[in-house]
Amino acid sequence: MTPDLLPAEALNALDRCDRCGAQAYLRVILASGGELLFCAHHGKKYEESLRSIAAEIHDETAKLAETTAATASDAR
Repeated sequence: MTPDLLPAEALNALDRCDRCGAQAYLRVILASGGELLFCAHHGKKYEESLRSIAAEIHDETAKLAETTAATASDAR
């Protein structure tokens, strides 16, 4: 996701997906006000519709790739 990526407060482990309760990696600030939080899976699933209603999207899904790379190098 790339539309309107703006600096926002970092998400942490306490931020949970509004759809399933997993750790949130996307914060969507709605054009109408309010915000939604999504895990990477649901953010990707709803990406198209979120783009049409979002004023801002804060995407931290790159943290997942960093974690995966670190875990892989630790396993060696």
